[in-house]
This record gives sequence, structure tokens and C-alpha cells, in this order.
Amino acid sequence: MPANLSPEYKNAEARLRAAKSPDERRAALEEMLATIPKHKGTEKMQADLKRRLARLRQEVESKSARAGHSYRIEPEGAVQLVLLGPPNGGKSSLLGALTRAEPAIGEWPFTTTRPQPGMMPYEDVQLQLIDLPPVTDEHMDPWLPDLVRGADAALLVASASSLAAPEDVEEVRQRLAKVRIPLVGELHHASDIRESPIPTLLVLTKIDEASPEDVAALEDFYRGTFPVARVAATKRQGLEELKATLWNWLQLVRVYTKVPGKPFERTAPYVVHRGATLIELAERIHRDLAEKLDFARVWGGPRQGLRVARDYELHDGDVVEVHAG
Repeated sequence: MPANLSPEYKNAEARLRAAKSPDERRAALEEMLATIPKHKGTEKMQADLKRRLARLRQEVESKSARAGHSYRIEPEGAVQLVLLGPPNGGKSSLLGALTRAEPAIGEWPFTTTRPQPGMMPYEDVQLQLIDLPPVTDEHMDPWLPDLVRGADAALLVASASSLAAPEDVEEVRQRLAKVRIPLVGELHHASDIRESPIPTLLVLTKIDEASPEDVAALEDFYRGTFPVARVAATKRQGLEELKATLWNWLQLVRVYTKVPGKPFERTAPYVVHRGATLIELAERIHRDLAEKLDFARVWGGPRQGLRVARDYELHDGDVVEVHAG
């Protein structure tokens, strides 16, 4: 579905490109979000604008004045994912199993007191995971919502062996909903502009300590609400399946570039969302390249040096040779 962007949106986009201060960028992003057409064809654009705006607000606003401090985790890798969940849900163990981070892990609640980042490899790309303190109906660190708003997606981590599940999971959802951060299985174009919905994948941990019936019951309970993965982090069960599920759910595409007339290697890909076009890739590489883009040649699958236009939709594994006028 075409975006059919309005003149108001395009004017705001031009102001964003010319902006020289965070305040100017924020004003432009807010107007782009307010004037973008609200339909299925712009869902990903809306989500991207909200993420960019949330991250910018972290830079220009005073954070967590009541707590006296805040945290800023610079995004790295293809995407930034936050780990949310109730106490003793297995978030820190999952982070340790998926990355080289060494978080504090204990049997007592609230072992995690500050954000702990780590990089998770998936084939030839890296995804950033951030373990956050647990959330309950009575407690949520004041700085935590800002980090969640700035993330690309969330992993809602809960123990399949917990007698409190799914009540403790619902407490996390309700607590974040109170600060206008609904956890959703997928984004919808009709979402309230005042809210920052976060795409969420539910991860059931400690499946080795739970009965198959309890695990299946939790999966059935959340079927249709969240995509669900199951792992036993300490025994390293289900980790590769979780990575594959996460990658497919995020709908990401790896694109490799080459210089005309030179050989290429499938290393250091650009990562874009499924449905992205050649012109969007050019904008990622360099703004001037997007303006001068003429055509490209693509290698991948049946496409062997195929000449494509600016609106060509990129596929995972494409090798793109850009030609600019």
C-alpha cells in the first residue's frame, strides 16, 4: 500500500534534514508523526518515527528527576531490544546465555538494579539486548520507561515454572500500560499517538523446571496476544530457536553492498525492515547518494546482476551495486 505522504509531512521531513539542534529535530519529528497518514502502509514508518522521537527526547529532556539520575544506552547493532519481566523470571540468565555479558544472577528478587547491555550474534549480524530491573505492580524504576520507549522491541521474559504465572506477567503489562507503553504482539496503524506501543515477544524460561502441561497452558493463554518462544537458559536449550524466531518476527532483511567493477564479500550487511526499497537503502548509506541515485544492479537468488529501479523491494541476502548520476 503506498504511503501517499502529504505536503505537510514532506515539509516537516525537509526541516528534519536541515535541523541543526535537537530541539529542531524533535519539532520536525513530532510534526511528521502528527501529519503522516494513518493506515497499514505507514505502520513501519510510524513505528520508526516514534522510536526516533523517543530516543531524541532522552537527549533533550531531564530524565527521572525524582530518582536523581537516568541511563542512556547508545544503540548498537541491527536493533535494540529490552528484556522486561517480573522478579526471578530469568532475564539475567537469558542475557548471559545469549551474549557475552556477565549480569548479576541470584535467586533473590531485584538482583538487577541497573540496565545491563549485551550483544547477541545471529549469523553475520549483532542485536543489542538490554536487561532491565524487574517490574511489579508496586515497583518500577522511574528511569525505566524512557529506555523502553527508545527500544525497537521487547522480550517479555517469564518463568514457566512460576506458580504466579501468568499473574506476574499481567502485572508487568499493566504497570507499563499506566505510563502509556502498551506491550503488543504487533503494531497497529490505529494506535493512539500519545502512546508508545512496543512490539513484544514472550519468552518462557526455565522450561526444564516446568511440566510440559504448564508450558503448553501458558502458550495457549497468550496465543493471539504475543508470539511465544521457550528456553532453558542455564541448559542452553532453545537458544538458537529463539534467535531464529526473533529474527523472523522482527522482519529484518540483510543487504550487502559492492563497488561497481569490484568483487564483493557478504560481510557487514546493512539491516533494514522487510519491504524497504532501494531508495531507503541509499538514504541509509548517505543522504547525497539517495538524491543522486540512478539505478542499481542486484545479485541474490534468481537475480544475477539484474538492473533495478529506485522502488525495488530489497530481499534478505541481496548484494546491491549502486549507480549514481
